[in-house]
Amino acid sequence: MMRAMEKPSSRREARAAAGRPRAKKSLGQHFLMHRRIAERIADAAGLASGDTVLEIGPGTGILTRALLARGARVVAVEADAALAEGLRRDFVDEIARGRLALTTGDIRAFDLAALPAGYQVVANIPYYITGEILRLLLSAANQPAAMTLLVQKEVAERIARAKKGSLLALSVAAYGTPRYEFTVPKGAFRPPPAVDSAVLSVRGISRVRFAGRAEERFFALIRAGFAHKRKRLAKNLAEAGFAAAAGAVGNARAEDLSLLEWLALAANG
Repeated sequence: MMRAMEKPSSRREARAAAGRPRAKKSLGQHFLMHRRIAERIADAAGLASGDTVLEIGPGTGILTRALLARGARVVAVEADAALAEGLRRDFVDEIARGRLALTTGDIRAFDLAALPAGYQVVANIPYYITGEILRLLLSAANQPAAMTLLVQKEVAERIARAKKGSLLALSVAAYGTPRYEFTVPKGAFRPPPAVDSAVLSVRGISRVRFAGRAEERFFALIRAGFAHKRKRLAKNLAEAGFAAAAGAVGNARAEDLSLLEWLALAANG
């Protein structure tokens, strides 16, 4: 009797809900559900037809579809085997035509060297490994030319809008130009995260700011400089063995130095 009284729309919703993938907390999954936001992310990437795009964690494929619609060739890496299987069914034609290459696995084990030079990264990345993914991509021998990433709003602000330096912001700005594109409310995801998100882009990625061992020394310096926030920068650097650099920074704190000043310290011994 109850089944006979059930509205058709309710039955459709129940079937749709039954077919939806369940987010796994262990993988930090929050599925983007708004098609228009996916399209805005793809637009923010400024893709040209034929560009190769690495997508990390395509999930339900909503962003994948927007990237393909702009003529990109997408290389998608999905850690969730069940989601990957669903994507293979949903994008069977695109895979057959070579427009989408889908790999099941952890992005941290993916061979970036297999991608063509000048590739871009466009992705809704797992927030709990944001820093790790940024380091992986920016320090890779085969760096992307640009990245457009959906990250926590606070992280995007720390990288692109903070008035004072931070270890994270300096690490990104040393390789490219970060920009806060737009805010994405938590209600755009299923399940919704605890905080709002934002789209962060990094353009012009390269090692042009580094020469010789300067890259290695730069990161050793900034890690030492931010090691103990309550101590003066000179003391942090001296304790880490950078006596000459310690003598050049006066009474400044680590967050007071600009990127150019940190690069000068790395280049001058």
